[in-house]
Amino acid sequence: MRLSTLKKLFNDTGLRWLWLTLLCLIIDQVTKHWVAGTFEYGETLSVLPFFNLYYVHNTGAAFSFLADQGGWQRWFFTAIASVASIVFLVWMAKTPKQQRLLSIAFALILSGAVGNLIDRALFGYVIDFLDFYWGDYHFAAFNIADSVIFIGAALMIFESFTNKDAAQEANPEAVDESNNDKQKKKTNKIGS
Repeated sequence: MRLSTLKKLFNDTGLRWLWLTLLCLIIDQVTKHWVAGTFEYGETLSVLPFFNLYYVHNTGAAFSFLADQGGWQRWFFTAIASVASIVFLVWMAKTPKQQRLLSIAFALILSGAVGNLIDRALFGYVIDFLDFYWGDYHFAAFNIADSVIFIGAALMIFESFTNKDAAQEANPEAVDESNNDKQKKKTNKIGS
């Protein structure tokens, strides 16, 4: 691939947001390594009346799903995160630069997937340390990677409800076909 082609790919697509992926990935990894180097496993530091830093390992997925399954889930979740990372990278490359919010969402999700993938591949678990609670109820501990995945997913949902013009710019044929189908249904109802 020629340099000019690569430059065009990065300037004209969602790949222009890879800097955000890298920034969030660095923040995620630095905070995880800081926690692992500063705290003993299971140690808690009260920060606010509703927030602790709490160093734990998660061998499962979100909310410790499948954490007690004996080790096979390490490679299962590593494979899923690897495939998801490739998919989001491809989607970023196919997303026009005009769809900024969607590109940012993809960049955030990619960052979180890679951040947790690194932990899982290196250690067999993900380092979690953010512990929010209300009274005696503690939400599942999580990390920066989980946070950016959540924010990215929320942005994708928001984008799907608010930006119909961007969807038409990205794939005008699909929108035209959808409009034609709606028109046919209206015509059929009128003729009935």
